Amino acid sequence: MDLHLDPDELNACVQCGLCLPHCPTYRVSGDETLSPRGRIQLMREVQLRGAPVTVEVRASFETCVQCRGCEPACPSGVPYGHLIEKTRETLAREAPGSTRWSRLLLAPLGRPGLLRLGSSALAVAARLRLAPKRFGVPTSLPVRRRPHTTSGDDVYLFTGCVMDAWQRDVHIAGQRVIEAAGFGVTPTGDAAPCCGALHSHAGLTDTTRRFAENMIAALRVDDRPILVDSAGCGAAMKDYGRLLGTREADAFSARVFDIQEWLALHVDRLPVVEPLDLTVAVQDPCHLRHVQRVHEATRIVLAPMVRDLVELDDEGLCCGAGGAYSLLQPELAGEIRGRKLGSIARAAPDVVASANPGCSMHLGAAGVATMHPMELIARALDVSPARTPAAPPPR
Repeated sequence: MDLHLDPDELNACVQCGLCLPHCPTYRVSGDETLSPRGRIQLMREVQLRGAPVTVEVRASFETCVQCRGCEPACPSGVPYGHLIEKTRETLAREAPGSTRWSRLLLAPLGRPGLLRLGSSALAVAARLRLAPKRFGVPTSLPVRRRPHTTSGDDVYLFTGCVMDAWQRDVHIAGQRVIEAAGFGVTPTGDAAPCCGALHSHAGLTDTTRRFAENMIAALRVDDRPILVDSAGCGAAMKDYGRLLGTREADAFSARVFDIQEWLALHVDRLPVVEPLDLTVAVQDPCHLRHVQRVHEATRIVLAPMVRDLVELDDEGLCCGAGGAYSLLQPELAGEIRGRKLGSIARAAPDVVASANPGCSMHLGAAGVATMHPMELIARALDVSPARTPAAPPPR
């Protein structure tokens, strides 16, 4: 089978093994076929030597969390993320039946009204203890949501699909923080309902391209920055230039910032606050640390807002959420999370700050108290006894 992989990218791997300690599936299994170099060797066998795509080979590709923790560790700069995405795209196209559960699970994401209705029904089921435990649906899932409001046109705030239905309070907190720095905010709302990140992970790349084209068309009216408070969404949107291969897509991606990344550039405009009396551990979402590589911004914006900011001792190893991975691969996701829980226990924080909804829900399902960095900053702004108003930004 031709996996349609770039030969230069495929041959960049020299099989040195430096990626192994950074791969969550290898760490919990010890199985070479569940490691980056093992998966790349299987790609070579299939594409270059005509090896059959057996059940075992397919399982090797499908069990990758796509955390991309191997990429910063690779001395050869192997673009593993592109290789595994292209491989899964080809397999999904050649055998569409293999992705039926992913297609079914992701179908509502481009239909915001249907998604909100279904989410509200799921929230009621969770409160009545009727939701299957393997889904990890939090009982705090909202039945109703506060409406979005526009306060100005300095920046867009991307609200997306699942996060807007399940964690809209994070968007509202993020808007509160950006406004406190003196900027007006336009939430994107239903104009740009989904970025396609989860579809890309599942190999449904054609759907991702359609969502990308729709979003670019919806937000092309001006060149204001687009702030994203979900690490996975931000990574996907920054990759639209490569995905679509157009100048317009490149220009769009250049406007995308993780909300912490952008706020770190303007942190001096935030009011001076009394730090929250909390010890906060930072959990770096993989797509913030390994893909966008802007995770230090979280520390810059949080440090003045809390009493103690502490690090986990696992060097950013994945928590096992992986978008829909925790639903499709619950056993591996649980084993990977177990390692993260050990790191959190050793840090002994009051709360864990996580800038990705999937991570926070996956950890929350195991009893970890999590908050988005924007929620912590908004709380500090709201409870501080003495605030200094921020100066308005230059025009």
